[in-house]
Amino acid sequence: MIQFFLDISQKWRHSQYLPWLAVIALVYFLLVAVRLLSTGFQLALGEQAEALFTFATNPFLGLIIGILATALIQSSSTVSSIVVGLVAGGLPVSTAVPIIMGANVGTTMTNTIVSFGHLKASEEFKRAFAAATIHDCFNLCCLLLFFPLEITFHGLEKLAKSSVDFFVNPEQSWNFLSFNVLDFLLNPLIKWLIGMTASLPTKLTGIGFAILGILFILATIFYLSKQLKALLVGKAREILHNAIGRSPLVSILAGTGVTCFIQSSSAATSLMIPLAGNGVFRLEQIYPFTLGTNIGTSLTALLAAAAVTGNLAVPALEIALVHLLYNFLGVLIIYSLPWLRKIPLNGARFLAETATRYQFAALIYILMIFLVLPALGLGISTLF
Repeated sequence: MIQFFLDISQKWRHSQYLPWLAVIALVYFLLVAVRLLSTGFQLALGEQAEALFTFATNPFLGLIIGILATALIQSSSTVSSIVVGLVAGGLPVSTAVPIIMGANVGTTMTNTIVSFGHLKASEEFKRAFAAATIHDCFNLCCLLLFFPLEITFHGLEKLAKSSVDFFVNPEQSWNFLSFNVLDFLLNPLIKWLIGMTASLPTKLTGIGFAILGILFILATIFYLSKQLKALLVGKAREILHNAIGRSPLVSILAGTGVTCFIQSSSAATSLMIPLAGNGVFRLEQIYPFTLGTNIGTSLTALLAAAAVTGNLAVPALEIALVHLLYNFLGVLIIYSLPWLRKIPLNGARFLAETATRYQFAALIYILMIFLVLPALGLGISTLF
């Protein structure tokens, strides 16, 4: 009997499947790390982030608060839920729409942090940082394009409102069966960790989770990159390219599908960073996948909004539709026009070159875009 188990063990040790099981385990730990980081931010800074929404008295402040609040709690879906409640409580939709636009920018901080896992190898880091910041650059382009138009003409607000009025009966409750794959896979472990630290102050637990999440991300990316570099050659590389990188449309659909399945754009884009860092996908292939994650997270929000009942149902659907229209039209307009399409690509390449040459610049970039500039804008606005 012992010999039987020894034979099985020997076969597994030399099995071609064992390295792939290691990749699956490392991907799981990466998702755990991203969730730990998000949970840590929410526990440590959630109350302060929610308090920020009281400053949302005009579209400009709404935009700043959307960026800052989402960067602090690292969950655009949480921000969307708060916005739905505020709209139901009387916040004008014209102020709520910029918050959603800001949330799109704030949520990209996670995958930028993930790229730091490649910091030791300069070429890998350059590719990884470019793949992470392409999301930032695209969302900033969307913001610069749509924000002035929206505060002037309120096109997204009007289109979303007319759609909700046409399709939804206020007396009727929508309900979809919503199953969150990531919650199913990760929540038991996260809840266990929260339970283990229940005796500690909430903020201290949050800070600990955030630090642990960052350390987990860096360690997991290091080992995952090594494993992928050895495995993704020949046939395996070809299959992956056919599944995701065959054409821009396929990449957009893949990004949308993956995000709808795992219900987290941060997780979906974070999973692509090691592949970009190792040169499996070029920046031009990562770009449309990232756009698909934007659409996917909007569809997920729409399904979540459709499950809301009572007096929150209409504002929930309206905000979710604004989010979907904003992301879909952004992809349609920016990616379909070659001269506009190049702007995020060139921006990401410039940021990656700068961050590779001066590594401290990468940290300064994260702090400035997601925290310092929005906080400064909020501080200045309180003076007037």
